[in-house]
Amino acid sequence: MKIHQHGTIRTHMVALFTTLFLCSISNAQICPPNIDFEKGDFSNWTAYTGSVSAGGGTNTITLSPNGVGFNGQHEIFSRSLNAGDIDMFGGFPVVCPNGSGYSVKLGNTMGGAQAEGLSYEFTIPANMNTYSITYHYAVVFEGPNHRLEEQPRLEIEVLNVSDNKVIECSSFEFIPFGSGLPGFFEAPVRANENTPVWVKDWTAVTINLNGQAGKTIRLFFKTADCTFVRHFGYAYIDVNTECTGEFTGATYCPNDTLVNVVAPYGFQDYRWFNSNFSQMLGSSQQLVLRPPYPTGSLLAVEVTPFNGYGCKDTLYARLVDTLTLKANAGRDTVYCGSDPILIGENPKPGLSYRWSPATGLSDPNIANPFATPATSTQYILTVLSGGGGCFKRDTVFVTSTSPDTTLQFLGSTMFCRTSATDSAVLIVSPDVNVQWFRDGIILSGVNQNRLRLTQSGRYYAVVKNADGCALNTRSVSVTIEDPLPGQTYPIQYTFQNTVLPLQSRPIGIEVAWAPPLYLTDANIAQPIFERDNIGDQLYQIRMVTAVGCVTVDTQLVKTIKEVTVFVPNVFTPNNDNLNDRFYPVTDGIKKIYSFKVFNRWGLELFNWPVGSLGWDGTYKGVHQAPGAYVWQFSGIGIDGKIYNRKGMLTIIR
Repeated sequence: MKIHQHGTIRTHMVALFTTLFLCSISNAQICPPNIDFEKGDFSNWTAYTGSVSAGGGTNTITLSPNGVGFNGQHEIFSRSLNAGDIDMFGGFPVVCPNGSGYSVKLGNTMGGAQAEGLSYEFTIPANMNTYSITYHYAVVFEGPNHRLEEQPRLEIEVLNVSDNKVIECSSFEFIPFGSGLPGFFEAPVRANENTPVWVKDWTAVTINLNGQAGKTIRLFFKTADCTFVRHFGYAYIDVNTECTGEFTGATYCPNDTLVNVVAPYGFQDYRWFNSNFSQMLGSSQQLVLRPPYPTGSLLAVEVTPFNGYGCKDTLYARLVDTLTLKANAGRDTVYCGSDPILIGENPKPGLSYRWSPATGLSDPNIANPFATPATSTQYILTVLSGGGGCFKRDTVFVTSTSPDTTLQFLGSTMFCRTSATDSAVLIVSPDVNVQWFRDGIILSGVNQNRLRLTQSGRYYAVVKNADGCALNTRSVSVTIEDPLPGQTYPIQYTFQNTVLPLQSRPIGIEVAWAPPLYLTDANIAQPIFERDNIGDQLYQIRMVTAVGCVTVDTQLVKTIKEVTVFVPNVFTPNNDNLNDRFYPVTDGIKKIYSFKVFNRWGLELFNWPVGSLGWDGTYKGVHQAPGAYVWQFSGIGIDGKIYNRKGMLTIIR
């Protein structure tokens, strides 16, 4: 059959990916290792990071092989962990719906003129003149109002390295420029309110490598942000597990009543024909033949990619009734009572699956359900051909077990560290290994089954049983306080028969002033003091916190008749610890503004600093001579009046 492609004519035959291809066909899966990411990692791939820029009307992506994991630019998704996860803009699954176990995301939503890449290089076997690979991609672009060379993009290059020749029909450049991009739609959500996000759902591209036996081929996927830093572009990539060679394209069981033949996923249009193209058999991805065609029959399907992104191609399959089924229920495993366990294998097109018993399975009619059995269970998997003509069975034993997560708490959840009777102890089962955590942080080396708590925090343990199952216990929050040290408050002055508000520190939930004399209420933080005679009253203030910590402060209250300022007139600074400092003695002075000493010539020798112990009889470190000196005092009393005093001082040595 001749098919026109961009003005050229091509004729070729390649094998078709069918629903029945999964069963044992001798040389049908000659694929380079991990080209399909099915190891769950990036082995055999080369990862790149870099930047993108624009200048002179040209977009330039600069990449270096820096390895995966850098800045979240290469991310792998698995069906077992990301089943049901969808892209936030496109709404399509992050794992390609082609039956794959793993797919890759290239790029992110950070912007910043980042660029990233993945490449894979392999050599086609020398005897494989009929060879093709199908890859799938999905893309998400912010489409800013920039010039073409400044837009985010995806570039896919398939290069015949041996001949240094790009395979044009499988190589593309996607740029969100303008509207009406083939196969694209605008996402219903935006990263910012002014910029649309353009999305293309999972789409397939077949790389026809017929006649390239012995050639080295390189796949190179590149993504880049907008060159103005702000807008992003990223893509999802997957490569089919099967690489076609010279093999029988579809097989079925001799007793099948029908055969399902499925073309590769992701093309825009499909047309099925018989071997001489005299009869069109169907126009969808799947073709159902009931009854099956005779063994040896050849079918053809014409696949049309989305407009502008690939070349129309014709794929072939020969039907042979030699199908041999395999059933793979997976390895025996352990269910720990929390996260579901994936059993089975990736589904094979055209086959049906039945699990027994159905108890504890997310779906007993798929190839790889999630298992959550309440008790240890042996599951039987039956795999049947699409036409029901043959079947195969396999078993898997799922051990259902979980560690004892009981957490026993002894003591008080709130107490003072100095308490002789209060404590907090956590206890887990002696049959588990344990690792303790406080506030979500591991307590290194703390793995005993009984833990006495000495610090406040939220505590829990991860306990593990002999089967290797690990679960979290419940958490317990504990508050352990240290008592605050007591303080002595500044002296408070008041006049006779005058109310004076007192104030304790805001500590705890209980306050008691002792003795309760002259107070309106001795059990509050702000009692009112009033006394009708002169004298001093010392209080102890006992404060108790919610957890029982006790702090005792002291407060001296002086009741005076009037404000007084006394300054001695003789001063003997001779270091005998008697009258070695010169300072005013006050009653009722709330604040000293200044206290100065002058010599007979008016030179200021001393000015009272805050917290001073008084004048020591020196000036700039020099002892002053015996004789007469002048002092001046200024301060404010508890009555709000300014008190100014001055007098003479005699130094005697």
